[in-house]
Amino acid sequence: MLEAILVMALGAVLLGAALGYAAVRFRVEGDPLVEKIDAILPQTQCGQCGFPGCKPYAQAIAKGEADINCCPPGGEEGIHKLADLLGREFKPLSAEHGVEKPKSVAVIDEQACIGCTLCIQACPVDAIVGAAKQMHTVVAVQCTGCELCIAPCPVDCIRMYAIQETVDTWKWKYPVIPLRQTA
Repeated sequence: MLEAILVMALGAVLLGAALGYAAVRFRVEGDPLVEKIDAILPQTQCGQCGFPGCKPYAQAIAKGEADINCCPPGGEEGIHKLADLLGREFKPLSAEHGVEKPKSVAVIDEQACIGCTLCIQACPVDAIVGAAKQMHTVVAVQCTGCELCIAPCPVDCIRMYAIQETVDTWKWKYPVIPLRQTA
């Protein structure tokens, strides 16, 4: 019995070492430029830019395959930040991809909801909860306002409401530069 435990322990150590080596040897480095571009994008995953989400759009921008002005949720502020980061000239938002709108959140009229689950399937961030043939609701803090849940709803019970600017939702329009601390 003791021999079996020792053999299993030795096997676990060898497998762990092999996995550790493989993790170091075959590590895939992410492109730091893609990460910076993705951090600027609004993470709505709405697809209005023509890409399936913000990360693929960031990758296309980094490769020079997409313009910086295709993201309506990011608006002109996002375009300015991308232009500054990439050293490109500012371009107004492309009308082909949509118009800039205030940040909003989806709200489901729970009395009218028939529980079809089409909105759940359409939501790219899993902000809608509910079960088949039961009412659904939106988890407002997870909703990105992408509006992808509206079109598939057969009973038109989903509405978008603009998020009012409060102390909690307000953001600086320009980056905050931290003060240096002197020792």
